[in-house]
Amino acid sequence: MDRVARIIVKHSHRILALTGVITLLALLMLLRMDFNGDVASFVLEGNETGETFKNLQEKYRAGDPINVLVSLEDGSTFRDKESLAALVRLRDEIAGIDGVTAIASIVPETNPITGGSLTASMILLAPDDAVAQLLEQSPVKALLLSEDERHALMMVNPEGDTLSVARRVDDVVPPDGLELTFSGNPVVFASVIDLLSLFLLFIPPVVIILLVGTFFATIGDRRLSVMALIPAALGAIWTFGLIFGLGNEIDIVTVIVPIFVIVMGSADGLHFVSHFQEEAENPDPVARVSSALSHVGVPMILTTISTAAGFLSLVATGVHPIQQLGLFTAIGITFAGIISFFSLPALLSRTDIEPRHHQALLGPRVTTGLKRLVRTRTPAIVIALGLLAFAAVTLPRLDVNPDQLFFFKDDDPVRVAFQRTEELFGGATPLMGEFVFDPAAGVGQLEQLAVVSDGLEALPGVRQVFSLPDLAATLPPEQLEAVLGGRVELPVGDLVSEDGIRFMLLPAGFTTDDLRSWLDYAAATPEIRALTGMPVVWDEIARLVLRAQVVSLAVAFIMVTVMLLLAYRRLRETLVSLVPIALTIMVMLGFVAVSGIQLNLLTAVISGIVIGVGIDYSIHFIAAIDFARRDGPGYVYRAIDRAGRPIVANALGIALALSALWLSPLKVHPQVSMIMWVAMSTAAVTALVVIPALLPRAGVER
Repeated sequence: MDRVARIIVKHSHRILALTGVITLLALLMLLRMDFNGDVASFVLEGNETGETFKNLQEKYRAGDPINVLVSLEDGSTFRDKESLAALVRLRDEIAGIDGVTAIASIVPETNPITGGSLTASMILLAPDDAVAQLLEQSPVKALLLSEDERHALMMVNPEGDTLSVARRVDDVVPPDGLELTFSGNPVVFASVIDLLSLFLLFIPPVVIILLVGTFFATIGDRRLSVMALIPAALGAIWTFGLIFGLGNEIDIVTVIVPIFVIVMGSADGLHFVSHFQEEAENPDPVARVSSALSHVGVPMILTTISTAAGFLSLVATGVHPIQQLGLFTAIGITFAGIISFFSLPALLSRTDIEPRHHQALLGPRVTTGLKRLVRTRTPAIVIALGLLAFAAVTLPRLDVNPDQLFFFKDDDPVRVAFQRTEELFGGATPLMGEFVFDPAAGVGQLEQLAVVSDGLEALPGVRQVFSLPDLAATLPPEQLEAVLGGRVELPVGDLVSEDGIRFMLLPAGFTTDDLRSWLDYAAATPEIRALTGMPVVWDEIARLVLRAQVVSLAVAFIMVTVMLLLAYRRLRETLVSLVPIALTIMVMLGFVAVSGIQLNLLTAVISGIVIGVGIDYSIHFIAAIDFARRDGPGYVYRAIDRAGRPIVANALGIALALSALWLSPLKVHPQVSMIMWVAMSTAAVTALVVIPALLPRAGVER
């Protein structure tokens, strides 16, 4: 490492200048920052289920509507002319918003008698029986009017920038006496983007502050504590610059990339600074850099590779956002590792460093306590058996969360709105399907399809099936023929294509088993070409989440094992390094099961990440043991003196820094924090206590 140290010190100004230029370019790329709030579409990119959903939407121009739930506050019903007229005024106001193409409402825009516009004043002047007849003859009454007739649903179809349209619709002031509740995917997307913006504004600075505080407790020097974090912070900036430079967007999964890069990439900086500080009394900067690199240079390389490998394992999941998370975080950690190996030593070589003072909080007490634990194998055996027992009891309870709004908190207005719409109308986002239909067969084929529709409606969890065959008996023959011929369009969008008829399935308190029965019925029925929708999409996502858990875990374990074998070239050291991480994974998954968090789009991939990060502790500790073994018996104690505090500090730093995720407005991020708390503490304790128990007892002999 002497040669490398001399090159770094000699060319320190060039290294720092290059680092500054790259950082500036990355900051310029941040001006291209953009967000993606469409959770489902990017998850299922290239997936058969996702493509079926998208193709059916395009075929029938049935995009994601904005659901406007209109409720009467005074206890009246929409049979009252005043209430109905207020609904029409609201409909007309929303229809005037730029980007709104159509509105499905219980009151049609066209007067069925005159063919002209149906206005609020017309309803107020109309006889009571005419208004009642208007409601009874509405083909969408069962779909858009609640059973108590106090709630009406308007389905607003946006085009173009649907997020902007959703925000403009949300800003509408309702007429007196009406209460509005907004739901639907465009509303979700707009809310998600707002939450992502808040996340990036507040969470990273808090993470940095917490890490600096933890490092100060270890190093006891404010300036060095900040310097130790520079590689990780710059790595995060470079990564975001790369993301936006390539034209990518930020979503609910990839928004956590900079947090992972800062937290996981900070370990190398801490280890290097800690060892560099021990050589502070040496006046020769080359000697100081060389000594630090001799102790932690190789472990830094290995831990960077192992952590990056843990995240790269996510690329094998086949789930697009998870792949993006794994790829860009791995790149960011690699950036942080390169900066830690070159730029940080270059910076420190040009800085006056004071020797370590004893004001560090994580001082002798930590190392003394660890030495007591490793004197005998008993503590390690007790800890290992306790963790195994915990895993055995809890792992069978592990489950997947199928909730499409898993990222929203329980009291979030978006979730509350969805729940209210589902209670009243059987789902804020109904399922969509297609009957096989030959227009040349005419009305006669509708009777056969009506039987199929009735069979679907009879399945458990189905509130209603809305389709043209079901409406055939209620529509006048000439209107029915006009709809089939495409000359008249019902207020719910296209229902008829050249080879099919679209239908909507409204669920009512369904279970996953109910959903599977609907899909089985559709697959076994020749008259049904497709059945899809957001519940189907999220069922597929749940399947992919479970697959991602298994794949990322297996791939990460294999990659890390191969890397350790190549590095150590000894089977024993490899197996010893893997024991703590195996215990950690079992405990972490057990915690997920017992805590009720369940596996979701983000928590399911943490196992692969933990393998890549948690193995770092074993690598650093075994490297310290190998270095200390040269001086004879008692080498475990000396290794604890050198590596114990940085390992504990890093685990504590990661856990504390990720505690900032509790400030996130998204529900899933605090769950990640809790899981990482458990994982990092378990990984550090098992590495420092279990590994000595697997080594010859000469390591703890005085």
